Amino acid sequence: MQNLNLEVGNIRVRYQDTGGNLPVLVLLHGIGGSLELWQYQLASLSSSFRVIALDLPNHGLSEISEKPFDVVEYAEIVWALLDKLAISQVYLAGNSMGGAISIHMSGLQPDRVAKILLLNAATLGKETPLPFKLMSLPIVGRILARPNQVAVDQQMHSIFLHSDKVAEEIKSVITRNVMREGAQRAFVRTLQKMVDWSGQKTSLCRLSLSRLEKASCPVYFVHGRQDAVLPYQHSEIAYQNTPDSKLLILDNCGHTPQVEVPTEVNDLFLRFFN
Repeated sequence: MQNLNLEVGNIRVRYQDTGGNLPVLVLLHGIGGSLELWQYQLASLSSSFRVIALDLPNHGLSEISEKPFDVVEYAEIVWALLDKLAISQVYLAGNSMGGAISIHMSGLQPDRVAKILLLNAATLGKETPLPFKLMSLPIVGRILARPNQVAVDQQMHSIFLHSDKVAEEIKSVITRNVMREGAQRAFVRTLQKMVDWSGQKTSLCRLSLSRLEKASCPVYFVHGRQDAVLPYQHSEIAYQNTPDSKLLILDNCGHTPQVEVPTEVNDLFLRFFN
């Protein structure tokens, strides 16, 4: 599929768009990720949806700047991109940080969001891995985020339960993302917007949970039971306090269900969004 680019707020954003006069489904990746982590959805769902996936600024092949963005700023950027594409209403699906962005997109413009699917969403609880807490510290963060094979391997083992079973093209994308000039510095700056020494920032978690409690559209929480980054209990608790919501805990699945169990996730997309 062809890579497209748009200037959004003076930042070049790379995206892919399956096109067509169909309901619009927007896919948002997690921290350190890129649109290729939705490749199984882009390939399989285009007959039912106009699927749009993007590399958030400072991620993938979008522009890397010195400015870090928090999840609310990212939500504003995605809305700005959709405005440029003249898209009014959307379905949203986000993984990890992309889930947090989806929550805030709905909070900012609730009338434009029909449904939200959250895959292992971030900012639903404080718990986060020790390496993330360490990277929130200025000096330690710079040391731990150096672009090398160790960083690639750590990311693979963190986001996939069975990293040895991941397709080679996905492994190549993760290597590219980590090794790109400036990407790891940007990763740390983004992480520091979300995490401090105690875990995911309390203010962000409260804001996300508050917006979910007031959600005006259906919300589906999906979480891999073996997630090594964000405990599945975060989604369980958020589900209990979100009106018109559903919950699915996936066994034998880690932090990235759309890659690890794509057939099950694609079936879920079709059931929930149709």
